[in-house]
This record gives sequence, C-alpha cells and structure tokens, in this order.
Amino acid sequence: MAQGRILVVDDEEDILEVVRFNLAREGFVVTGVLNGEDALAVLQAGGYDLVVLDLMLPGMDGFAVAGKIRQDPALSALPIIMLTARTQEHDVVAGLEIGAEDYITKPFSPRVLVSRVRTVLRRTSQVKVADESIMERGGITIDRRRHTVYVKGRPVDLTLSEFELLCFLASRPGWAFSRAQIVDAIRGFNYTVTDRSVDVQIVGLRRKLGGCSDYIQTVRGVGYRFKGDFRPSHQILIGV
Repeated sequence: MAQGRILVVDDEEDILEVVRFNLAREGFVVTGVLNGEDALAVLQAGGYDLVVLDLMLPGMDGFAVAGKIRQDPALSALPIIMLTARTQEHDVVAGLEIGAEDYITKPFSPRVLVSRVRTVLRRTSQVKVADESIMERGGITIDRRRHTVYVKGRPVDLTLSEFELLCFLASRPGWAFSRAQIVDAIRGFNYTVTDRSVDVQIVGLRRKLGGCSDYIQTVRGVGYRFKGDFRPSHQILIGV
C-alpha cells in the first residue's frame, strides 16, 4: 500500500536515484526532477504529500522554489524537507524561515531521511484528522480541521510548523513551554533541532499575526506561552 506521494528535486542524478530508491522501497510513490522549474510544473498537477528539495539547483534555486510553493494558495501547506550540502547556520535558518519543515545536510543517511519523511507525513496526517473544534480569541480564529487561521477576518497563510506551533500554544493558555518541549510537541520526540530554529518559527508566526502578535509571549529563561486569558470555543485535543 502506498505511503504517500513524494516529489524529489535534485540536480545530481545519483543522489536523486538514491533518494528515490530508498523512499520507493518503503512504499512511497516517488517522482524525481532535476530543476526547480520542472518541480513547480509537476506540483501544479496536484496530488503530492511532500517535497524533498535540494537548494543548489540550476536556474531557480531551492530557496526560490520553496518561496513559490509558499506563495501559491494551492500549495502553501505542502511540507518541504530541504536536502542540501549547504551546512552553514544561516542557510539552515533561511530554510526554516521560508517554511521548510526539516533541513537535512549532505552527506546523509537514507534511513534517517526516510524516518524524517515519515515524521513529517505523520504530523500532516494528524492535522488532517484533527478535532473539528474552532478556537477563537479576539481577532484570532483557528480552525484545525480546515487548517485555517484568520486574524481580524483576514486569512493568514501559515506553514505546517507555524500552524502546529500556534495550536499547541493557544490550546494551553498561560502555560510556559521550553523550546525543547515545543520541538517535542510539534515535530516528534528525538528530533534534532536547535533553539534558534524555534525562535525563527516564533518570529515568523508573530509577523504573520500582525496586530495580534502580542498573544505569543516570551517567558525569559523558559521559552514561550500564549496569553493566559485565551479560551477555546471547544475542547481541542492535540497529540503530544
């Protein structure tokens, strides 16, 4: 039984084949392309569950491809895992800021890649089958079933990580969480990530919330929390 449809984008054919072989062996339906332009054309046809994206591509690089995906309403929630030889911290931060769910550096372990893919798809699946409850507070409305957020009646496009981060904090108003607890909750246990990447997600989330950004509060020496006077309109269950 197919585990999901994955698009792999890498200009090195040998790496493309290694990724495709290992994912296909685990039951995934895999399509491979060598450049960003072809990737966007393939994605427009729809039906994909995740993209494994190299950064150093000919023509349109991976950052530009990810940006196009995030700007397209039909693709904006599509999970992206970046697989690249660029290992500098600023590259990792830039990848997460643009909306990647994970960042894997080359050389890589195929087993680790498969595990990361499964983790991201599992989180995506949990969002799709989540409780239908709607949370509301002032100008913020969060609908887990429809995966939508409105700020003062205006739709806000969030990445999967940003959406899960907002749901996690908002469903527990007043509770302060460390960065490690946030990572465990929204990405799964034993996920290797730096405190900086959590901060990046918070910065992006606050920016998108605009005038309601003050609901995401920094707790010095601890981490982050949602304003304590928040009340969900219905009980929301989040698998953490």
